[in-house]
Amino acid sequence: MPTPAEKRARFRALHAEGCFVIPNFWDAGSARMLQNLGFPAVASSSAGFAWTQGLLDNAVTLEAKLDHLAAVCAVTDAPVNADFENGFADAPEAVATNALKALAAGVAGLSIEDMIRGPERALYDDIQAIERIAAARAALDAEGSGAVLVARAEGILVGRMGVSEAIDRLVALADAGADCLFAPGLREPADIAAAVRAVASRPLSVLMMTPGATVAQFADLGVRRISVGGSLARAAWGGFLAAVRQIKDEGRFEALASGASGAELKALLGR
Repeated sequence: MPTPAEKRARFRALHAEGCFVIPNFWDAGSARMLQNLGFPAVASSSAGFAWTQGLLDNAVTLEAKLDHLAAVCAVTDAPVNADFENGFADAPEAVATNALKALAAGVAGLSIEDMIRGPERALYDDIQAIERIAAARAALDAEGSGAVLVARAEGILVGRMGVSEAIDRLVALADAGADCLFAPGLREPADIAAAVRAVASRPLSVLMMTPGATVAQFADLGVRRISVGGSLARAAWGGFLAAVRQIKDEGRFEALASGASGAELKALLGR
């Protein structure tokens, strides 16, 4: 098993050039399978994990999230990026403290959102958003961890910012010390290319939201990494729901035949 420092060095190197997919797991088993399928790094999904706990997205506690991350990092050779929501705090100093707790769990990187927790889905103002990332940056640097800090601008995704405003925020978050920038909701190739140019000194991550898009197309736009968010978890739940609905509504079991075999799962979980 590589050390946390070795995983962080590998993860940082992935962000230096090229374009890679960082698929999102929802538990330790799915993380190990993604690793053993050959992905160079994996990322948590806040929604995916919440669903396994019988909760909605953004309802998991910090303690539960840290336990989840530690469990995954303990059984995964691949670097793990934590979907760390809003850092589980509003104040910059508290975000910094919690970022160090994520490091202690073994993550190679963590993403921090500029959205306040709560049903209103409000955003932090410019000053607070910048101060929160700057505080996390200072904490990670003080530890000398080498972990990758990803700053997320949620404005497009939640309908509170236009593209140009979101890109301006990405630039400000880059200046605050983020290693990688992420604005979920960017869809149009021209908008993605504009964001790449705006943060040219730092890598851009995108959320795959366009059916039919390919890794090659994102790479041509200058994207460095591609996330699928909660989509893999939804796909898994989709297969589950199709099977149980057939059983409940039709009294039939054919849908179970589409499941992976025990032998395949055993192989993918192996070391």
